[in-house]
Amino acid sequence: MNRLIKPAVFMLALVPFALLLLQVLQNNLGPDPAQELAKATGEWSLRFLLIALTLTPLRFITGSPQFVRQRRMLGLFALFYATVHLLVWMSFLLGFRWIAIGEELAERPFITIGFLAYLILAALGVTSPKAMVRKMGKNWKRLHRLVYVAAVLAIVHLLWILRTDIQEAVLYGGILALLLGYRVYRHFAIQRSA
Repeated sequence: MNRLIKPAVFMLALVPFALLLLQVLQNNLGPDPAQELAKATGEWSLRFLLIALTLTPLRFITGSPQFVRQRRMLGLFALFYATVHLLVWMSFLLGFRWIAIGEELAERPFITIGFLAYLILAALGVTSPKAMVRKMGKNWKRLHRLVYVAAVLAIVHLLWILRTDIQEAVLYGGILALLLGYRVYRHFAIQRSA
C-alpha cells in the first residue's frame, strides 16, 4: 500500500496541469488566456508550496512519517508550476523579448519579488537530491529554511497583482502565518524541554 502513495500523489499533482492544458487546447481560458494561464500556474505553485510546508507539522501532530516522505516531491511540484508560470509570463506576455523582461524585473517591484521567490525555489530544487543533502551537510538545512521566505515573497507578489480582490492572498497568507506560528511554537517548546 505504501508503495502506491508516491505514484498516486505524483498523478494527483499533475491534474491541475492536465486541466490547464485541456483548457488551452479547447481555447477555454476566457478573453485573456495568457493572463489567466499566468494567474492559475502562479496560484498552483503557491498552493503546492503551502501543502509541502504543511507536511512537517502533520508529521509531528500525527506521529506518522508518511507525510514527510511526500514533501520533496510536492516542493518540486511547486517549482514546476512556478517554472510554467515564469515561462507563460516570458513567452505569452512578453514574447521572450529579453530587454523587456529585464526592464519589467527592474521597474516593477511585484515582478522582482516574484522572481526572487522563484530563484529561491530553483535553488531549493537543485539542492533537493539526496546526494546534495549529503554534500552540503548542515548548510542544506540553512538553505532550505529559505522556503518560508519564498512563500512570504510569493504571497506579497500575489497581493500586489490582485490589488483589490485580495481574499485568496489573505487566505494563503493566513495559512502561512499558522505554519510559521507552529514552527516558532515548536522551536520554543523544544528549547524549554531541553
